[in-house]
Amino acid sequence: MMSPPQRAPARLKQLPGRVTTPLAIALGALGLRLISGVGFANYDTLYALVWGQQLGRGQTPQYGVALAPTPHPLVEAFGLVFSPLGPSATETAIVWVGFVALSACGWVVYRLGEQWFGRLAGGLAAAILLTRVPVLSYGVRAYVDVPYLALVLGALLIESRRSRAGAPVLGLLACAGLLRPEAWAFSGLYWVYLAAGARWGASAGAETGARREAGAAHALPPVAAHASPPSAPQRGTTQRGTARLAWLGVLAAAAPLAWGLSDLLVSGDALWSLTNTRDTAQTLARPTGIGKVPIDIPRRVGEILRVPVLVGAALGGGLSLLWLPRRARLGAVAGVLGVLVFAVSGAAGLPINTRYAFLIAAILCVFCGAGVFGWVCLEREDPRRRRWMLASAVVLVALGAYIPAQYRTADRELGNLRRQQSIQNDLVKLVESHAVGVRCGAVGVPNHRPIPLLALRLRRSPAEIVSAQVRQLSSGTYIDPANSEVRDDYTLDAHDPRRLTAGVPPGFTETSANRSWRVFERCAG
Repeated sequence: MMSPPQRAPARLKQLPGRVTTPLAIALGALGLRLISGVGFANYDTLYALVWGQQLGRGQTPQYGVALAPTPHPLVEAFGLVFSPLGPSATETAIVWVGFVALSACGWVVYRLGEQWFGRLAGGLAAAILLTRVPVLSYGVRAYVDVPYLALVLGALLIESRRSRAGAPVLGLLACAGLLRPEAWAFSGLYWVYLAAGARWGASAGAETGARREAGAAHALPPVAAHASPPSAPQRGTTQRGTARLAWLGVLAAAAPLAWGLSDLLVSGDALWSLTNTRDTAQTLARPTGIGKVPIDIPRRVGEILRVPVLVGAALGGGLSLLWLPRRARLGAVAGVLGVLVFAVSGAAGLPINTRYAFLIAAILCVFCGAGVFGWVCLEREDPRRRRWMLASAVVLVALGAYIPAQYRTADRELGNLRRQQSIQNDLVKLVESHAVGVRCGAVGVPNHRPIPLLALRLRRSPAEIVSAQVRQLSSGTYIDPANSEVRDDYTLDAHDPRRLTAGVPPGFTETSANRSWRVFERCAG
């Protein structure tokens, strides 16, 4: 009877983790949904779903509409795949993707902290990240930045567990690169790191082989010593290494090539996403440019973490690099690269938004965990352990003292989002009751904010939904806010273009209403 493969026990040991990890992330997503009490898709994500829906109908996505966000190919593909299920199911699914990604971020940050500085540090880091108001706010609204963060942190976790892991890391970064272009830089830098390691390894191997051959040559006759060619195994190893590096290079370049090809096929311009993002940033007066980088990047990170966490991260980063350098090195490098890539993107004319600093903030959360609990990695007899514990106690007290303020801020933000979701749900109800439609022509709205939601729910091109601040309708359907709260709360941006004063067009008659919206119509002829 043949004995079972030797790898079976190892696989059986890994099985509980393969089961418990997805279960823990799923339960975490459910818990976050219940605790937050809110969940809906934001403007950018809705547009991506609309474009995916258009692909499902065999139409070309309308990238050229006013204030269209940056296309995200992976979310468009999601919208395409889910389009047969209808708008409601598609939006619900993407919202749950957002919660799962948020939960996954917490899990991966915990694992990174555990890997580098122990379970206590990892647990505190995850708790800090998941209670940051901006992270929660963007997560419950299904922004692509949260799945992006989960993928990049997942790549970092794989690399921390197995140095030069290669394809698994680049695979996750390729997926992340279809959500945000910063991942392209991480993929390229990681490939260079792999290539440098391969060349160094080949050089070291060649030197070792040369020394061995030189030693063997002394035992051979002169003719035989000079006639021996390089061994076939060495040539085969070099060829396999070159082929692997070439394959990894293709993987590293996959996301930017796919994104550029998508832009080219849809708009005729492979750089559409870059130029459109720059134009929109200028239209909405978003901070950008090299002059803003030194001030705005620290400010964005501070908005996410606040002073106690920053102090804890500074303590943890300084002491771990000084006393636990092998544990802290990878995290420090990742943090520095995150800052550099963020700075380069800002200098290139892309907006310096708070959500683009999530990666930096997540790594600093891990170092804050190290600031409070990193001392457990030192030997009990080590005199530095006691000094670290005393310093960490001060940080822990500061973190605890800030909890009430953090809770109030989170409660206020989630309350605002619940009101926005209520307004949005009231608009959807009008569509579902057929009070809003295209039977009389185009649909007018008071600003750009409702456009992608209505385009998704009505299964129409976003070009058929018109902002009354840009163009006044002569016929069609116009949706007006029912009160000043809706008018003030449900807007896109303070710098939303306002060439006209939004209002009910002349000759339109009210046909329906609810607590948030009033519907007016005028059918030509």
